[in-house]
Amino acid sequence: MSLYFKVHPVNPQRRFLERTADSLREGAVIVYPTDSTYALGCRLADKAALDRIRALRRIDANHEFSLVCRDLSQIANYARVDNSAYRLIRALTPGPFTFVLKATHEAPRRLQDPKKRSVGIRVPSNKIVDALLDILGEPLISSTLQLPGDDLPLTDPEEFRPRIEKHVDVILDAGVCGVDPTTVLDLSQGTVKLLRQGKGDASAFLV
Repeated sequence: MSLYFKVHPVNPQRRFLERTADSLREGAVIVYPTDSTYALGCRLADKAALDRIRALRRIDANHEFSLVCRDLSQIANYARVDNSAYRLIRALTPGPFTFVLKATHEAPRRLQDPKKRSVGIRVPSNKIVDALLDILGEPLISSTLQLPGDDLPLTDPEEFRPRIEKHVDVILDAGVCGVDPTTVLDLSQGTVKLLRQGKGDASAFLV
């Protein structure tokens, strides 16, 4: 049975997030809220937990996960950020955006596009995520909480808990979340390319 914590969305209870961080260090898969949708998450180095997320969502090895970071300085460990990309990311974070960037050697190969050697990175605007990443001290691998056969992500923890509590280790309930995905911007080629229009508005940065 998974741990289930009702977490305040503005002032999250630290004891719940410390328990969650400890569980992640022990190999947990968690469900947590972001500024767009609920997501599945695990530690960066935890291949077994990542495989569990793949199995739960029934996605293949080519599916691209996002790396959820706390801030720009953490992003720079895993992605190459030139001056123009830095300015754009700084303007749009924290927020509901995913940025595709060239990966550094610190980014695990299993997260990279096999051809472009790029990685998707985001910094959500969410108090719970921010506090959890601070306690954990490292990024999370993340994937939208959308199950096979569903047209939209799951939004209400009280409704989706019976469906997934046997498959995950921690559920952080911050109330009903949205269904709009992040806006995805490809910055890996030195330009700004819109790959997916989602919740975030980047129109001012697109030519």
